[in-house]
Amino acid sequence: MHLSRPSRFSLLIATVSLAGTVHAVASAPPGVAAAPDLDVTISYYSKTLTPDGVTRESRYEETMLRRPGHVWTARVLPASAARLRDDAGDHHHGLDHIAMPRHLVNAGKTPRLELVDARDKAVVAIPATEFENVNFDGSWDRAFYLLDPRLLKTMTVTGRASTVPGARWREREDNGVYQRVLWDEQRQIPLTIESGDKAGTFYRRVDVTARPGATAAPWTRLQGYAQREYSDFLD
Repeated sequence: MHLSRPSRFSLLIATVSLAGTVHAVASAPPGVAAAPDLDVTISYYSKTLTPDGVTRESRYEETMLRRPGHVWTARVLPASAARLRDDAGDHHHGLDHIAMPRHLVNAGKTPRLELVDARDKAVVAIPATEFENVNFDGSWDRAFYLLDPRLLKTMTVTGRASTVPGARWREREDNGVYQRVLWDEQRQIPLTIESGDKAGTFYRRVDVTARPGATAAPWTRLQGYAQREYSDFLD
């Protein structure tokens, strides 16, 4: 299987430290174990070298709740970043899909996606035809597991040491582009995913850390929110 370069390379790197109680389990793809509930913080990092010699780096964080049939993610906005968005009036210009929490529901072949506008107390339904415009690739499995578990079958188990019981390293490489995954069989989550190329032109990493305690499902607290459509925000 050919691995593409950054513009089409969707697999990220994740370093995950997860602990706590395994709660209710969710349905899984054929041949994949059921997945426990998770409450985590995910830190994303990427570095790219441009043809003109400029190195660009980016970092951001999200929180994620995983429950049977549900995934809830929200961007972590430091106070200074939130003030910058307020000063720029970003929340008054169309749909602010970056700052709004997103609620994904396993609804069969096509997941149901909605954004939650806490400021205006509204839930915005996103049609499948607009998924790309809000940075969602349409894959339930990649959202629920942080990668498609079927990808693991294309990777070779290696002897690289793991400090997490029950987690094993897997990897694959093609044309100098690599993917490395430390997969936790019990929690059904990548503890580490690395992707990049040996030439050093790009590198991607995601660090995932468990949050203590179980968070109440936020999608159960949306009573009274207005129901809006994505088309309401189009010019």
